[in-house]
Formats: sequence, C-alpha cells, structure tokens
Amino acid sequence: MPELPEVETVRRGLAPAMVGARFTKVAQNRPDLRFPFPERFAKRLEGQEVTSLGRRAKYLLADLSSGEVLVMHLGMSGRFLVTKDGATAEPGSFYQTPGGQSPHDHVVFTLSNGAVITYNDTRRFGFMDLVPRPEIATCRHFAGMGIEPLGNELSGETIARLFEGKRTPLKAALLDQRLIAGLGNIYVCEALFRTGLHPEAAAGSLVSKKGQPTQKAHVLAEVIRDVLNEAVAAGGSTLRDHAQVDGTLGYFQHRFKVYDREGEACVTPGCKGTVARLVQSGRSTFYCPKCQK
Repeated sequence: MPELPEVETVRRGLAPAMVGARFTKVAQNRPDLRFPFPERFAKRLEGQEVTSLGRRAKYLLADLSSGEVLVMHLGMSGRFLVTKDGATAEPGSFYQTPGGQSPHDHVVFTLSNGAVITYNDTRRFGFMDLVPRPEIATCRHFAGMGIEPLGNELSGETIARLFEGKRTPLKAALLDQRLIAGLGNIYVCEALFRTGLHPEAAAGSLVSKKGQPTQKAHVLAEVIRDVLNEAVAAGGSTLRDHAQVDGTLGYFQHRFKVYDREGEACVTPGCKGTVARLVQSGRSTFYCPKCQK
C-alpha cells in the first residue's frame, strides 16, 4: 500500500497539470474500482475547473469549481500517467517493475491545457468519489481521522495527549489512523529506530505520571516529520507497483536503516547488533534489539 510520502509525491507531480485547468472530457471505462463510481461521475466532472489539489493522509483531494471535491485513493497499485505536448511519461528506473498496462486504464481525464491524465490500476483497489466541500471532514472517508503527521499539530505534547494511559504497543498506536493519519509500516519502523524506541513498548511510556511528554516523545515527533520529509524529497519508498506520475520510482528505499533489512548489521556506529524482525498485528516490524530497548 502506498504510504503518505508516495501519495504526496504523486500530488506534487499532478498539480502542475491539473490546477487551474478544466476537465473537458472524462472517460470512465468501467462502473467500479474498489467501490462503484459516484452517479454521473464523468458528467459531474466535465466543465469543472480544478482550483486546488491537496492531500489528506493517503488521499488526494481535487477541489472543483462546482463546490465538490474529487477524492482519489491509489489503493495498492494505482498510478497516474500524464501526457502533454505529444509526450507521455514512461516508466524509468524501477525498484520493482510496476506492470501497468492499457487494459487497466480505468479513467482518462482530458484537460483544457492539453494534458491527458490516465488512472491505471491493475488490482483495482483504488477508488474515486465526489464529496461536497462542506461535508469533506465528516464524510465516510475522513470522519474520525487523526491529525496530519506533517502538520504543525504533531508535537511531543500532542503525542502525550493521544497516548496517555495506553498500553497498546507503540508501533500499533502510531499506525492507528484515528490518532495520527497517514503513517504506515515502513516509516514507523524507521522513525522508531531513529528515536531508539522499541516497537513493543507501551505507547503510554512516552507520557510522564503527570501527563507530560517525555523527552523521547518530543524527539519522536521531530523524527517522524524528518523521515516523511526525506521520503517525499526522495520520491517515496515506492515498493512493488507504486510509481511517481513521471513513471519513475523513488529511491528512499536505499536509505532504509532497518526496514526489510532482517539479519543485516545495524548501521548505528559502534553498535554490534543485528536487525531483527517480529510480527505485530500481522505486519512485519524491523528493529535493532540493541539500539531499541
């Protein structure tokens, strides 16, 4: 599943082609993806201008001049290709080959600036929806969703407020989208390693008896932002099928310190530990037993 940096990478790639342009034609090639398309999906888009393109957690949000928001989720293998001025972005250097093919081009957006944006999704786990802007925060996609990890709200104090009294393992708490939205398995493993926190430690251990954030809580908030921003700058981890809109895959995976490095030596200078793997809630966790006690 693409994580927040992958989605932010796609947003930044799509924005120049979409923002300020109108949908002149929308080709919907099937009735559904993971869920059915909204009623009159293509007709509700045609003629509308994209006034902004944002992101909420792992969702892309295109504000339209009609007052509706085009909500887009990439699922596991969704990708966009942008064609403009006779040139189509083609796949470049891949960590693992995406494998998108024309039979899986499910939606084609033609825009007034000459750009054509194709949504390709081999597994069809992605989806699109149209939601009135005033209802976006309370709609089924975002109701109850936690804070943005890249926003100003994430701090040691916020972590203390969210985690106080929780015996839930720290990694599970960080992956709880009701608390912090958009964090995924890869970057939580990396953030916990950099902070020196064990993934099985109780989430409440980051809060003092007086309800104040510990020093580690402050550090964790900063490290989460750092890890995500580094991944966005590098183009995301882009494992398996996920690609940037220009067809290339990012290279943040080459910077992983623990993720997917089971049995390899810890990269911390002076540490003689070995990266280990454990399973939490059915998902692999990678960590250094010596650095993260």
